Amino acid sequence: MAALTVSAAQAIGEYLQAPDDLVKVAAFRKKLEKEKASIDARLKTGVKEQLEATRQGLTKLLGTRDNVQSIRDEMVSVERECEDMSIKVSTFDQISRVSMVHRNFESTEEMVNNLLEMATRLEHLEHMLASDSRHIVGPAPNLLIIHYHLNQLERFRNHTMHEAKKASQSSQQTLARWFERLNQFIARFDEYIVELAKNILPLVRAGHADVVVRLVKIAEVEGKEDEKALVMRFVKKAAKLDAALKFKSLQANARVLKHYRSKIQKAITESIQAKMEEAYERDQDNPVQFLESSTWIYQDILRIEKDVVPCFPADYDVFSQFIREYHQALNVVITRMASSKIEAPTMLALHEWLKEYRNNMKELGIAPELLEPPLLDGKEQNLIEDYLKLIIEKLDEWSANLMKTEISEFTKREEPPEVDADGLYGAQGAVILFQMVNQQVDLAIESGQGAILARVVSEINRVMRGIQEQWTKTVDAELKKQIEKPEEVAGGLVEYCIALANDQVKSADYAEALLARLEPLVSAKYSAGINERLNDAIDGYLDVAKKGMQTMIDIIFNDLKPATKSLFQQAWYDGVMQQIVETMRDYMADYQSYLNSALLELLIEDLLDAFLLQYLNALANSPKLRMPEAADRVREDISEVYNFFTNLAPSQELGARFQVLEMILSMLEASKDMVFLSFWAFAKEYGPNIAFVEGLIRSRSDIDRSAAGEIMESIRRKVKDEDLTDPAEPTIMKKVVVQNVFTRFLRQ
Repeated sequence: MAALTVSAAQAIGEYLQAPDDLVKVAAFRKKLEKEKASIDARLKTGVKEQLEATRQGLTKLLGTRDNVQSIRDEMVSVERECEDMSIKVSTFDQISRVSMVHRNFESTEEMVNNLLEMATRLEHLEHMLASDSRHIVGPAPNLLIIHYHLNQLERFRNHTMHEAKKASQSSQQTLARWFERLNQFIARFDEYIVELAKNILPLVRAGHADVVVRLVKIAEVEGKEDEKALVMRFVKKAAKLDAALKFKSLQANARVLKHYRSKIQKAITESIQAKMEEAYERDQDNPVQFLESSTWIYQDILRIEKDVVPCFPADYDVFSQFIREYHQALNVVITRMASSKIEAPTMLALHEWLKEYRNNMKELGIAPELLEPPLLDGKEQNLIEDYLKLIIEKLDEWSANLMKTEISEFTKREEPPEVDADGLYGAQGAVILFQMVNQQVDLAIESGQGAILARVVSEINRVMRGIQEQWTKTVDAELKKQIEKPEEVAGGLVEYCIALANDQVKSADYAEALLARLEPLVSAKYSAGINERLNDAIDGYLDVAKKGMQTMIDIIFNDLKPATKSLFQQAWYDGVMQQIVETMRDYMADYQSYLNSALLELLIEDLLDAFLLQYLNALANSPKLRMPEAADRVREDISEVYNFFTNLAPSQELGARFQVLEMILSMLEASKDMVFLSFWAFAKEYGPNIAFVEGLIRSRSDIDRSAAGEIMESIRRKVKDEDLTDPAEPTIMKKVVVQNVFTRFLRQ
């Protein structure tokens, strides 16, 4: 109440906020009275309407109760009347039996007529089915007609066989024989349905999409009938026997479930698998052709999406089924292909094709989950590993066979080496090897992957280096035999070394050409590795060529051992250099005729270096030199050898190479007072070489021991004062071996 008072006071306070508002009190009062009267009128009307609605509801409720009671009374009366009809109707049993006999008579008459007509109907249906079956991708005009009549006959059979369950065994067998033809026709029709399902895509392509629609419609109808049969069986199994007997349809149900939908789906799967197998078998001997001609898969998918999908209800999700089955069938074929012994080109083609397949499916908008599992389980990189493994096996096998032949010819030397078009000794090894190499490189290039090409080049380098190592060992072994047991070795080692050196240069040229061909084809990421591997192989070939040339030089000096051993000995003063030069001239005649010109230049330089080293070693370890005869003989040796090498290859560098002998000769000819000057000129060019110089000075017969000691003392002092060292670039003097004093004493 206090709250209401406060609220009223607040309400009045809103209107009476100033003294002048007291004048408006009368008007405000009239306004409030008018609003109150309006509210009272609305409340009165609402209460009246609510009371009327309540009154009507009660009246209807009472009427409903009376109706329910009346119905209950009538139902009780009906139940009472139905409890025992024989009490109410005295002839009810007779009426019931007559009615049953009548129904049985009608049913029997209908059954007999159907049995009599069945043969004619089946003959007609068989004719229609045979007509449609002759053209499996034809219009199938009789499909629905056959199904309709066959459905009726099948229901008649089911009903008849159910009714015959109480008949004798012989009667049942007789009926079974009557329905045997029908059963056979049903089986043929089921087979026809399956064949149509296997040819859904050909039917659509032939313009008979309506046949597919009718096929699906039959599957839908039969599916509903299957559902009804299953429900009836469930009810019959779950309900009480007396309750089940109330349903006549349950008694008559003997339907064989068709499962047309699952059969159609299975037929689609089998047709796709068969089509994929047929395509693979057709090109089994040429897997690459199968891959290249596989565009029919994408064409099928486009046609399915456009023309097949509209023929099926959405719940079939037929497009997803087709995609899954195509993918899985393809996976089976691709897996079989990859696991078989396919060639290296096929491996690369398959690897590239798998990438194209993924891209094409993505462009077609195929959901990734429909492409599970991925082809080859997503392990297509294993193809590259298998390819590289096969390349390694092939290269190893080919190179082993090649080297077996080449080394056999090299060691047996039964025939002279082949002479090529340029008149040079050679072999077919380089040509054969690089034919194999270029085949594998071309395949790697076709893959379009720099990583594969780099791996192949790396394996090629490994094979080449292995071949080079074999040649090095073989040449060493043959040279050792030549030196230790020349009588047991086949002749012609020099000629075969020439052929080997020429072949190695040719191989280096081939490798360089290969490098020039590959460099522009790959990115910088792989270019460096390829460049490194091929340059390494080129260096290896040149090393083997040098090995061959060094062997030729070793053979020359092996023949010259008796002559070179007499250098600066007693026989030397009588002149042995002519024999040495003539021997080198004989060998060089063959070399000049059959050795590559670039190699010949290098050989001449190496031969000169070998001679100089042999000569300097002999001089460094010589006994007492008779002077001035020794100086004269050295001058004659230099002149004779210089003329020989000048005739072989005139060159400005030739004089520079003989400079060391000229300076040593100057030290031999100089008086003991002038030796230091000759030494200093020599030392500034070739380094102090104290041991060599001391041996040379002390071996001169015209300088006694004390004088030699004084000369060497002044030389050592000057070298120390000037801090004279060896040149930055090693000279031939670094290779000269000076024996110790005791050994030299024994030689004297």
